[in-house]
Amino acid sequence: MTSPATPDSALTNNSHEAEKTHILDLFAGPGGLDVAAHFLGLESIGIEWDANACETRYSAGLPTIHADVRTMRTERFDELPDGINVLAGGPPCQTFSVAGSGAGRRALTDVERFIKRLVARKESSEKIDKELDDLGDPRTALVLEPLRWVMAAIDNGKPYKAIILEQVPAVLPVWHAYREVLESGRLPSGVKYRAECRVLHTEEYGVPQTRRRAVLIARLAEHGQVSLPGKTHKMFTRPKGETAATLDDAIREEAEHAERARARRKEPWVSMGKALQKSSKERGRSEPYVVVSNYGSGGDPKNRGRRTSDQPAFTVTGKISRNVVETPDGRPLPRFTIPESGILQTFPPNFPWRGRDQAQQVGNAVPPRFGIHLLAAALGLEEARVAEALGKMNEWPQVSGEERERLRKIGCGEKGKCPHKPPHPPVDPLQG
Repeated sequence: MTSPATPDSALTNNSHEAEKTHILDLFAGPGGLDVAAHFLGLESIGIEWDANACETRYSAGLPTIHADVRTMRTERFDELPDGINVLAGGPPCQTFSVAGSGAGRRALTDVERFIKRLVARKESSEKIDKELDDLGDPRTALVLEPLRWVMAAIDNGKPYKAIILEQVPAVLPVWHAYREVLESGRLPSGVKYRAECRVLHTEEYGVPQTRRRAVLIARLAEHGQVSLPGKTHKMFTRPKGETAATLDDAIREEAEHAERARARRKEPWVSMGKALQKSSKERGRSEPYVVVSNYGSGGDPKNRGRRTSDQPAFTVTGKISRNVVETPDGRPLPRFTIPESGILQTFPPNFPWRGRDQAQQVGNAVPPRFGIHLLAAALGLEEARVAEALGKMNEWPQVSGEERERLRKIGCGEKGKCPHKPPHPPVDPLQG
């Protein structure tokens, strides 16, 4: 395989959209969307605040700027490499998540109102920032950063040709508000996009877990219609009598009856047993097992959901290491390792997880297989290109120590270890 920092020239596509693609991944985490871009043969660069995730990215050979997304936009926008024309991002979801404090969910109406105020440009950014901070959790305001980047790119004369955003399902109303302004012609210079947004189920794209994400895909209006990725696998139907481990599991019941009829011609969903048996090189989990989820249980063992190895995993979160794994008759088995957790997110088995809080890194990531489908839909890539990319996902290329240090030196200005707080080095990870 080629180095992750270099597009795979063996991948071919007739679409000029793909050949000129250079992706900027905001809130990039350990690299889910960037891994997807690599397998599709596309260039990408990520902006990430967390030093631990940066260490993973450098070890994987992924170009990275260790910085605060807001600081990059307001103070360092001109340091970004030339040619960036696709924006992607998944803003931190803690305040919107069912598992979080809920400040963001309570502020959804306010956030939608702020979107209109940002686009109107009748008030200073400082005034809007102050009011956003007063919502109760400063992370809530980060969900507006992608829109601000869209406007900054237009002001710079280089609007993004495509936009891909994903978040927890509770953020869907925000994406609907995004869609309205993107299509309205009220953006600077009258730039218009075509956009679609909806909650998607990752197991319907071959990811061996039931994870629901609110997705928005947009494309410049002159590039034609845009659509969300077509489903490739069936939706997982929770067995009758199974206790929902999360609110996500309960909500999904609403759509299952109609989905059964639509799914007859799709591939079966992928079980965690199949994924780990096929991909895990360090420990083959060949015997049947049961996973007892600690997520959403409130600490009460009676409320803990159970999944067997012939079913998809529960949503992979930063608490996956707390899930109990046992034989069907209750004998304890080793819990999921970080590489196994990564496999359930569809990272290659040998992906080089580094730094601290690795379980959190895994849980925060976009599943790369899902990312491939999102990027392909946004850019209009051919099915053959997607199939080729999916076929390469079982191995990640080795990255030399020299390359890791080069990326770290450029991305955060230090050799040996990434500093805890984002530094301010010159930035050009693709050219440096």
